[in-house]
Amino acid sequence: MKKTNTLIILLGLLIISCKSDKKESSTDAVSGATKWVDSLIYPGEKHFKSIRQVTFGGDNAEAYWSFDDKQLVFQSNNKEWNVGCDQMFLMNVDETFKDKTPPMISTGKGRTTCAYFLPDNKHIIYASTHLQQDECPDTPLRKNGKYIWPIYDSYDIFVADLEGNIVKQLTNEVGYDAEPTVSPKGDKIVFTSTRSGDLELYTMNIDGSDVKQITNELGYDGGAFFSPDGTKLIFRSSRPKTEQEIKEYKDLLAEGLVEPTDMELYICNADGSNLRQLTDLGNANWSPFFHPSGKKVLFSSNFEAERGFPFNLYLIDIDGKNLERVTHGETFDAFPVFSNDGKYLAFSSNRNNGGGRDTNLFIAEWQD
Repeated sequence: MKKTNTLIILLGLLIISCKSDKKESSTDAVSGATKWVDSLIYPGEKHFKSIRQVTFGGDNAEAYWSFDDKQLVFQSNNKEWNVGCDQMFLMNVDETFKDKTPPMISTGKGRTTCAYFLPDNKHIIYASTHLQQDECPDTPLRKNGKYIWPIYDSYDIFVADLEGNIVKQLTNEVGYDAEPTVSPKGDKIVFTSTRSGDLELYTMNIDGSDVKQITNELGYDGGAFFSPDGTKLIFRSSRPKTEQEIKEYKDLLAEGLVEPTDMELYICNADGSNLRQLTDLGNANWSPFFHPSGKKVLFSSNFEAERGFPFNLYLIDIDGKNLERVTHGETFDAFPVFSNDGKYLAFSSNRNNGGGRDTNLFIAEWQD
């Protein structure tokens, strides 16, 4: 839930793509994969040297690289892959899935979110509701006319191998435990939990030991990632201020819901110290990920949108300066994740979906 979640689904229902489908193909010299370099890169997207579409149906998001950059794990609800809600799938870096199905490496039960590779490249962590029920949980989209995200208290975090076998359960507290990501140093996991009564960030060792609370202010703190050197965290937060905002936030949280339409980015040291607000743009600023230099953050935002969309990708320095728009779509771009070598960017987009509702995965060659 960093968030695949229903934001993509809702935007897919509201948005249609109006870009040309004309393509010209080339071959990636590194992976040998076919990629499209014409219409999939929109005018002004100077950081994309080339781009390749990976999936071709359903809602696909949160693609995270193995530590050796040879594979990615991602979540999808593609009905043609025989799933009713988000499950985890594995891919090699050069694969595409227009006419084939990737291997599913979650249980196929309940709903899953936020898989991430462990340093051995042989295991992943992810959150799942399968211990509570085999079926997909209900996914409310709106309450009192407002867009919402569900915060399932049945989520716990598990370790699985690449054949889909769960080998360990990392969390077993009452309430929501999800959104785990791993430090590039391979020593720590950061995740979001309601174990304190609010949605706060926590860290733990790779084996689940030494759990420490990182944030402690009222509001939804989530979608956290470590900096390349493991010393900092970047995350999204909705911090209610007024009496009415606080009441609305608490009332929704009591029902297992949050309203993600007003979020800003925050940055802190990995132990929670030196916490500060990074953006003050308005609307929803989320799915942040550190640039390989560690000096910038790439994130998704609709702050320039009057009607709630489009969402585009933006770069900002970690001191809050030099905001730069990276993508120039008219629909939805989010979940940017750099490969560990910094050469590629995986992200999700509504581009090239034929005017439908699908959100697909793309991999772009990055250039600064």
